[in-house]
Amino acid sequence: MLAKRALSIVGGLAVIGWPFAVWLVISYPQLHILLPILALCFVLRLCTLRGKTGALSRAFKGLAMAGAVLSVASIWMREAQLLLWYPVVVNGVMLALFGSSLFSSMSIVERLARLREGNLPPAGVRYTRRVTQVWCVFFIINGSVSLFTCLAGNVHWWTLWNGMISYLLMGLLFACEWLVRIRVKRRYE
Repeated sequence: MLAKRALSIVGGLAVIGWPFAVWLVISYPQLHILLPILALCFVLRLCTLRGKTGALSRAFKGLAMAGAVLSVASIWMREAQLLLWYPVVVNGVMLALFGSSLFSSMSIVERLARLREGNLPPAGVRYTRRVTQVWCVFFIINGSVSLFTCLAGNVHWWTLWNGMISYLLMGLLFACEWLVRIRVKRRYE
């Protein structure tokens, strides 16, 4: 259990630290030794997800696989620029996950809310659907800017956006949604 928890932490750190590791590898080619370490972190992340089911787990497995593949491809092709595409993949996968749930009976945010809240009133179902739509818009915008930073080829812009600004915007969206959710819950209680 402790080993699995440690692997999960290492995998999570690999995802968060990805932009900075990529910046180091591209800016300082002598640090190409980080590429196998990145690949290993993603493989370890994949191992911690083994046996887990559900759409969210499948998405995380796909993202871990994508990170490993991009790292290995970068080693094999000796082209570290391939690593820049990971945030675009992340946003695309998350958009597909959240967007596709809008066409099912229960959106992804509703599923997550029901894990914590149990049954939701109709207003709660409408609210979670709207939040899912907001996250879809976020993934479209964030993915588009990530794509632009890849195509621009400026690793400093790429790192600034994908290593800091996108995380800050994601945190801001989480915080705003939390505040709105508290207000909505009070209104209907």
